[in-house]
Amino acid sequence: MGVLTSQKITSYYERFKGINVIFTKEIIQVAGLITQQIYIKCGGVFWPCVIYSSSFQGAKIIANIKSGLIEKLKDVNNSISLRLSFMSSETENPVTFFVSAHTIGFSPYGGSEDVALFTLEYNQRPPDDLIEIMGRFLDANVNSSRRKDERILITSDSIRRLNLLSKECTVFIQGVPRRCILRDISFSGAKLIMMGVAKFLLNREAGMRFDFDDPKKSFLVKGRFIRAENVEGRKELVALVIEFDEDSIPMGYKIRINDYLSSVRVDIHPEDASGV
Repeated sequence: MGVLTSQKITSYYERFKGINVIFTKEIIQVAGLITQQIYIKCGGVFWPCVIYSSSFQGAKIIANIKSGLIEKLKDVNNSISLRLSFMSSETENPVTFFVSAHTIGFSPYGGSEDVALFTLEYNQRPPDDLIEIMGRFLDANVNSSRRKDERILITSDSIRRLNLLSKECTVFIQGVPRRCILRDISFSGAKLIMMGVAKFLLNREAGMRFDFDDPKKSFLVKGRFIRAENVEGRKELVALVIEFDEDSIPMGYKIRINDYLSSVRVDIHPEDASGV
């Protein structure tokens, strides 16, 4: 946290302030949300809660109402503070902060008489930490469509900048792992070289495993080989282009690609510039 410039954080806020993010299991993991450390503070008392969704203007939380929360909200004119806690991937330490807000409504959650879904409205722009955390995956999600065909040539420099462990990767073809060499990657696919026969691999379903460092993380991205070419002078090798299944692309992978594209000039293969 705290590595982005104030200009970048302001850009995130202005571009995405009205977008509501639902905290799915994947988003919780990517954001580093520490779910056991989420509370609302109301009248000096803390109530544990679950954050269901958030934008830069407000949030929805789930909380138990059998402990007197509704009565306490009436006493303080619906004024609360939302306590959020995230694990920093840079320092491996929790980042905790409060967001000043007020409740503007609530309703039973899931038909329960004990639990309610509260709608919160932030009193002001939230802390930069929250804007940075949410802005990174919102930006990655937008660019995964807008810049999906920009290909990153795999070189020693791009490997370092991407924090890829190696240009040697694993591709799973019908569940069987095969070693391959990456030539380039993008949001939407990759080009690789491996041992095999082109006509037997074209249109096969496959999954690429990418191993990253800092922090260490592996992603499996599913797709299909849409182009296969023989490697001149190497009859035992084949060059393959895999197009990823858009719905299977992990958010963590999108963020890695987006961070690279946002920080350096992209090397694009002229023959591949039209897309995968």
